[in-house]
Amino acid sequence: MRLSSFTLLCVTGFFAIFSSSISKSPVLPLLAAYLGCTPFEVGLIASVSTFTGIIFSLPAGLLSDRFGRKKMLIVSLIVFASAPLFYLIPITIWQLALIRFYHGLATAIFIPISLALVADIFKTQRGEKLGWFTTSTLIGRFIAPMAGGSLLGMMVMNPEMGFKTVYGICAVAGILALIAGLQIRVVSAEVIKTNSLKNSFEVFKGVISNRRILWASIVEGSVLFSYGTLETFLPLYATQLGMNPYKTGILLSAQIITLSLTRPMMGRLSDKHGRIRQIFLGALFGAVSIGSLGFLTSFPGLLCASVSFGLSLSTVTSATSALIADLTTQENRGTSMGVYGSVMDIGHSLGPLLGGVVSTYYGFRNCFISSALILIIIAIFFMIKMKHLESKHT
Repeated sequence: MRLSSFTLLCVTGFFAIFSSSISKSPVLPLLAAYLGCTPFEVGLIASVSTFTGIIFSLPAGLLSDRFGRKKMLIVSLIVFASAPLFYLIPITIWQLALIRFYHGLATAIFIPISLALVADIFKTQRGEKLGWFTTSTLIGRFIAPMAGGSLLGMMVMNPEMGFKTVYGICAVAGILALIAGLQIRVVSAEVIKTNSLKNSFEVFKGVISNRRILWASIVEGSVLFSYGTLETFLPLYATQLGMNPYKTGILLSAQIITLSLTRPMMGRLSDKHGRIRQIFLGALFGAVSIGSLGFLTSFPGLLCASVSFGLSLSTVTSATSALIADLTTQENRGTSMGVYGSVMDIGHSLGPLLGGVVSTYYGFRNCFISSALILIIIAIFFMIKMKHLESKHT
């Protein structure tokens, strides 16, 4: 029995994101330290792949509109399959940074293209189907750190062999993603583009001048800004409160599990009851969740806040990607998802950066509160602007 293209895409997403995640969490900082990196260099190398996403998500989406989704999807999967092999050879610190840059291309291309492909395939139930696809990737993201950490723990007496084992598994997962991706059949869901470069530029101008697409991307970026703040500084805050690493891991894992389990349901909810109000309410709920962290000092309290933020993240992100798909045509959907992906990465990278400044000078409580205030302000502007723009289009 042949699997459907959507099922194959979900399988591809699972292996691809598992491969990407096991390469960096918690292995990458440990490998960088093993190679002699200073804390600053560890942070710099860790940020390289996110920087790649900011730069290449938009061009990848634009190219998929011109040359087709399947071709660009395969390009990303070739990177997923080949990048881990470079970790297996003796490398220096700066070679590691170059490898991370190359590896970052995989996710930068894969995410916007796969979201656009799902939206192409499903004219209805987009929110739910996008939710199921994202859940498949989140399962891979959840399993990977546990697998990588366990393997390194078992080989603690021979760290070099531990790193090679992890990146060997990373390569296998990337190859499996490539094999599954090659089986995806794209027929009516995709039209191969023969546009001129000039037409592609016109598509790009049309997307970035669409304020509804931009505001949907911005509110998504603001939620990822808060998420980046939370995932970076919640462990430090919990440690400051005297909690052990095991409890800290539970706080973050519970959030990912919540996001994985509720994403399809929230997508279905946006299909039935509309996207804009759900995004607004989800963002406000997320602001309350992250803003409360600095006032909580017990493990149960922090766990509830973390789970609540995971639910808000699910509520918002399940609707934003579907909203952008609704606002686009097949001819410009890849470009739109590329803009969306770039703004997401900008928000995700700025969260830890600005949060680090605030927490250094004003403490963790104010770090979480400032992130909540930014999310509230952007959510309000999003609601006002979208209502205004919708009234102009009716």
